[in-house]
Amino acid sequence: MNEKMYQLGAAPNAIRALFAYGLARKAEIGQDKVFDFSLGNPNIPAPEIVKQTIIDLLGMPPSALHGYTPAQGTPAVRAAIAESINQRFGMAATPDNLYMTVGAAASLTITLSAITSPGDEVIVLSPYFTEYKVWIEQAGCTCVEVSLRPDFQLDIAAIEAAITNKTAAIIVNSPNNPVGTVYPQASLEELARLLGAEQQQRGRSITIISDEPYREIVYDGVSVPFIPALYDNTIVCYSYSKSLSLPGQRIGYIYVSERMPAAREIYLAVCGAGRALGFVCAPVLFQHVIERCVDQPADVDAYAENRRVLTEGLGRLGYEFIEPQGAFYLWVKALEEDTEAFAERAKAHELLIVPSTCFGCEGWVRIGYCVSKETIENSLSAFAALKATYG
Repeated sequence: MNEKMYQLGAAPNAIRALFAYGLARKAEIGQDKVFDFSLGNPNIPAPEIVKQTIIDLLGMPPSALHGYTPAQGTPAVRAAIAESINQRFGMAATPDNLYMTVGAAASLTITLSAITSPGDEVIVLSPYFTEYKVWIEQAGCTCVEVSLRPDFQLDIAAIEAAITNKTAAIIVNSPNNPVGTVYPQASLEELARLLGAEQQQRGRSITIISDEPYREIVYDGVSVPFIPALYDNTIVCYSYSKSLSLPGQRIGYIYVSERMPAAREIYLAVCGAGRALGFVCAPVLFQHVIERCVDQPADVDAYAENRRVLTEGLGRLGYEFIEPQGAFYLWVKALEEDTEAFAERAKAHELLIVPSTCFGCEGWVRIGYCVSKETIENSLSAFAALKATYG
């Protein structure tokens, strides 16, 4: 038995453990009595065209619909994604810059294995998605945590201080999970200048891994800068889990920017990492779905309404939070110093919220509002009762 794997299995992802608790609790007392804000599991259905596309695809010959594709995905879906990237962001991608994956988790795992060597360092920006550290360490690297500013924007000076001769990459997640902030173009340009200077000085490449599952979910006209257009040495990890409400189908891609030095060699390293990790031939039915639905918009209006109901409700109750610019999470200040104790106390009111210790910092909780509007409305009395316990 591999002791490291045993430890990961014995102490599973805390967010999924909370989700599992919620499923058990709903079975005990009823779905409508548990307010589960734990997982980024969209309640909003996939666009109707996705459903119709699946129905249409079922008429394909079984060997085409269910048979293996090339390891990196069908040429047609990769061509469709490349065309979309080029039209939207002014790039010059080709199908040979794209590798289809089993969601963003596989994208990140493959990318880390492709561009790092054991002993390297990878910078993450705290608070950050909890599994980054697991994937970085599995690649044999050290996870270097750099705190964001108090407003949860990039702290360029802190990033600069964290870079060493071992730095291979930095993961940038915008819109951010768990906070919902979007990093503006000026900040990303400053980051690009810093990394460019550090590469020159240290004589080694530093890759931005742009983790983008929430790119399409933004509010109030906020624009999400496309990092490969700002910094050549960028790899994008994307998933359709959020934009098309398909989390359980696990379909996404890696885009190796054609502007990267040695882009062809890096793409082949991505292919090799996919091979070594067993992430080849992503789910074929949903490769075909994405080929036809690549530019379908997300239902942002529904999330915006949920955001309004939740922020207005918690605001009236006196909770402090960061207004999210994107994604579908609300970052709320805990009512006591012990964040985990606060989240545990919330469970007594059937509120399932994620303590910020899961994301590498203290003092906050994450509330996922990708649930029904009714769930949010009905939960407000529980949030009021929770707050009342603090006097």
